[in-house]
This record gives sequence, structure tokens and C-alpha cells, in this order.
Amino acid sequence: MKKSQQARLEKAGWKVGGSAEFLGLSKEEAAFVELKLALAGSLRAHRVRSRMTQTEVARALHSSQSRVAKMESGDPSVSIDLLVRSLLSLGVSRREIGRIIATPRRSRAA
Repeated sequence: MKKSQQARLEKAGWKVGGSAEFLGLSKEEAAFVELKLALAGSLRAHRVRSRMTQTEVARALHSSQSRVAKMESGDPSVSIDLLVRSLLSLGVSRREIGRIIATPRRSRAA
């Protein structure tokens, strides 16, 4: 958000902040959510780069298309463990997973 837009909203009585502040998340909780979203986004990006459908990924993972969709969206029922195992099963290296985890979400390329 532009500083001028933020100043205008605050002047009008609005409180401006991030999602973690809005949801009342601790630093650790916010970092966990960001980590999970980074892994989920990377799963989708890998699938798209590989020109695979969710159904094809599901077959490779011995899962269902709907489960892959939940994994890609960062659904609360999906564990970080499942996301990491899925990325490894699709050929993503441990080094690349480390980069995904280490890179702040805002600066990561889409």
C-alpha cells in the first residue's frame, strides 16, 4: 500500500496493519503460516512449470485431485510434512526446499 493511501485511510479513522496483527498471531504463528503458504505455493509453481494437472500430480502422489487442490491452497487440514514429502516425491531437491523455506515470501518470485 502506498504511504499516501495509508495516511488517507488513517486520517479517516481506519486502522492499517497486516494480517498477523488483524488475526492476533504471534511472531511464531505468523512465521508458521508464511512457511506453509510458501510450501503450498511452491507445490503449485512446480506443477505448473512441469505442465502437470492436479490429477496427474495426485496420481504421482497416490492421492486425489481434491487433496492436491487443498495442498496448493494451504488448507488447514494439510500438514507441512505432507507438503514437503509431496515436493520431494515430485523431484524437488532438498536444497530447493531449503531455499523455499529460507526466502521471505514477499521477495520470492511467483
